[in-house]
Amino acid sequence: MAGAEQAAGRGPGAGPLLLGVRHHGPGSARAVRAALDAARPRVVLIEGPPEADALVPLAAEEGMRPPVALLAHAVDEPGRSAFWPLAGFSPEWVAIRWALRHDVPARFIDLPAAHTLAWQREDTGTPEEHTGTPEEGSAPEGEVAQAAPVGDGVRVDPLAALAEAAGYDDPERWWEDVVEHRGMGDGDPYAPFLVLEEAMGALRETYGSGGHDRDLVREAYMRLQVRAAVREFGEDVAVVCGAWHVPALRRKATVAADRSLLKGLPKVRTDMTWVPWTHRRLARSGGYGAGIDSPGWYAHLFAAPDRPVERWLTKVAGLLREEDRIVSSAHVIEAVRLAETLAAMRGRPLPGLSETTDAVRAVMCEGSDVPLALVRDRLVVGDVLGEVPESAPAVPLQRDLARLQRRLRLKPEASERELELDLRGETDAGRSRLLHRLRLLGVGWGEPAASRGSTGTFRETWRLRWEPELSVRVAEAGVWGTTVIAAATAKAEADAVGAGALAEVTGLAEQCLLAGLPDALPVVMRVLADRAALDADVGHLAQALPALVRSLRYGDVRGTGTAALAGVAAGLAERIFVALPPACAVLDADAAEGMRRHVNAVHTAVGLLGDTPMAGHGDLPARWHGVLGVLSGRDTVPGVVRGRAVRLLLDDGEIEQERAARLMGLALSPGTPPADAAAWIEGFVGGGGGMLLVHDERLLALVDDWLTGVPAEAFTDVLPLLRRTFSAYEPGVRRSLGELVRRGPRQGGGPAGVPAAGPPGFGADLDRERADAVLPVLRLLLGLGPDGTGAGTAVEKRSGEELAAVAG
Repeated sequence: MAGAEQAAGRGPGAGPLLLGVRHHGPGSARAVRAALDAARPRVVLIEGPPEADALVPLAAEEGMRPPVALLAHAVDEPGRSAFWPLAGFSPEWVAIRWALRHDVPARFIDLPAAHTLAWQREDTGTPEEHTGTPEEGSAPEGEVAQAAPVGDGVRVDPLAALAEAAGYDDPERWWEDVVEHRGMGDGDPYAPFLVLEEAMGALRETYGSGGHDRDLVREAYMRLQVRAAVREFGEDVAVVCGAWHVPALRRKATVAADRSLLKGLPKVRTDMTWVPWTHRRLARSGGYGAGIDSPGWYAHLFAAPDRPVERWLTKVAGLLREEDRIVSSAHVIEAVRLAETLAAMRGRPLPGLSETTDAVRAVMCEGSDVPLALVRDRLVVGDVLGEVPESAPAVPLQRDLARLQRRLRLKPEASERELELDLRGETDAGRSRLLHRLRLLGVGWGEPAASRGSTGTFRETWRLRWEPELSVRVAEAGVWGTTVIAAATAKAEADAVGAGALAEVTGLAEQCLLAGLPDALPVVMRVLADRAALDADVGHLAQALPALVRSLRYGDVRGTGTAALAGVAAGLAERIFVALPPACAVLDADAAEGMRRHVNAVHTAVGLLGDTPMAGHGDLPARWHGVLGVLSGRDTVPGVVRGRAVRLLLDDGEIEQERAARLMGLALSPGTPPADAAAWIEGFVGGGGGMLLVHDERLLALVDDWLTGVPAEAFTDVLPLLRRTFSAYEPGVRRSLGELVRRGPRQGGGPAGVPAAGPPGFGADLDRERADAVLPVLRLLLGLGPDGTGAGTAVEKRSGEELAAVAG
């Protein structure tokens, strides 16, 4: 006992108590609590950034619920940040809570975040998550200790090295067997730390005690902080740090040597606060280098007072029952027995996660991995989201966001969920504006999704999921303003001025309307008008018009003014009308296909503009139809554009089918090159135009006659284009076209030489008896009585031809 106490730092003159731990290890957390209870130190030193010392008291507040993380960010560059996550089963968190309960000072002794973030700037890295060094691109300290640097930046995992030495191929299983299942912290409270210190010392002798300058710097700083605490409090000092560092802290080094390592370190101004964290972000699958495979399982092991396997399998059964799977108490009993049997067969002291998982798969999931994946996602990893008190330091923008979240009852959650909004309600409209403003600021809390219900413009569907990194995005966005609306307005104005393409500005105008930013619209509209006046590319104008028209057409659903958009939209449309015909001349195949997409977009936009009053701009739809008429008859326009223009005119009822058939006949005449004729067909019947050919056999006959007359040498050139056109049709449409072609032209019923119109399956004459048979069904559908009163009388008076059409 005396040897163990002295090695752990408890013997006379042995120095401070060094508690080497595995970060996020429940066994280490229990052992730290037991050691602190036994030693009763006067101060607790913890591996972490010393700038967080002032935040330690917040850990005792009621509103603080782990998992949480210390967030440090550079004042001048909020995006340059680093995290120090702590779960309820993290030894550091246990040490903090113990110190607060016993009114003992708790201090962080790792290298200041000011240097950590400055190193990150040199490495041009991304926001870090760590309880150790940041320079490896992720936290290296998720194992028993920090991954040891070896050679040229290669790092060994101490946990894996010790497991391999013990004959294990799975480091997690080894840790469970030697620590979690052995009751670390029972008996001698210092013995576990003696064992880990000896193991880390052996590893450092084998792989080197340094090898990485930044690790040496961190350990030098920690030694200086430990010395300062010893001078202030005597030897009643406890140090909680990664076990890898313990031999370095135990090593004798001069103050001058340690200080020399700290000279000239880069430094930046930093702010620090607490932020919520999630179990999912503690998992390695989430990309966290210091993570663990099963945070939910570890949280259960730490919190369970007894019988952890039975309690865990009961949780699993409850989850599966919620998902409508039949799981009884007998299933739980059998799963416990199987887990214990597997542990005995594998020589383990108690069932671990692998044994319980195998038992759940065999007994509760009937051998299926599908429900097992749900267990892993919901329980083994979990979606627990921590909370921080309102008194925690925060940028003004974060405080305003929290106020809006409370007012709109929109609580951040770690699990992904869908949110259906009805914009006619004030609360849902406010939620929509908030989510759109955050997206504009780069805070992707919500992503728009396709609605499974109504498709009306008053409906919105969002997928929400709060990730800890969003706290960094909020801090970054704080440079634009102190409130969400002010920051979004300033960001929109800056984006408008810096936008490159005209379509970006119109898209930004749409975002401003969705986000309810009326103060940003004047700047955005001024930039939009200037860009539109200077941009002579009809393609850019055509790309910009749809977003602008959507904003104009649907902006009133949100109660936002759109009057400023009307003049710009009409001006864009007029410029397109003038510039489009010349721009369509002499285009290659790729440019022609792009122009067809532009024509489709403009047609849709003009259709929406048709119901919008445009004072001083005349009848825009009529003028657009005139442009389409010019395109349809100009030989210099590519066939795909001419065909599309004819199709759009036919769909709008601006030309008769006879006129369309005549234009098709001209386009498919022998004098037209086969490739141009095939492109005309693609423009006319592409994109759902197959029903035209099904219901108008005259057009189908023209296509059939042209296709059979294509010369053999040209047929192979046009075949890929035709296959692309007709393969896009639905199977039923292709089948009907094949039957029509196989049957050939119908006899009679039409002008000389022209097949009779009408789809296949319809008789030549009206069957009045069958037409009368549908009247009772129509009365039932219309909610009429059997006497045919009211609207039913009108139905009785319909002509036989109309009823036959209804009967199909």
